[in-house]
Amino acid sequence: MNKAELISAVAGETGFTKKDTDSFIDAFIKIIGRELENGGSVQLSGFGIFYVGERASREGVNPGTGEKITIEASKCPRVRFSKNLKDRVNK
Repeated sequence: MNKAELISAVAGETGFTKKDTDSFIDAFIKIIGRELENGGSVQLSGFGIFYVGERASREGVNPGTGEKITIEASKCPRVRFSKNLKDRVNK
């Protein structure tokens, strides 16, 4: 399902217009992104938690030259899904 299909599905489920649903989804994504930028997390009961994870620095290999390189530590957005959602998927 892509964004347009999601908008149609949510609009059909809620009775809202596609334009209002599109605005809602854009705002939802923007708010989650802003919260993660500030180091916070967003917990949606029954779905999961959006949070910022950390990757340690590590050695890697440049695939073009075979030269060893150091990949710096970084932060990355993550999602930990709820048990409820995992159980629904694994029926």
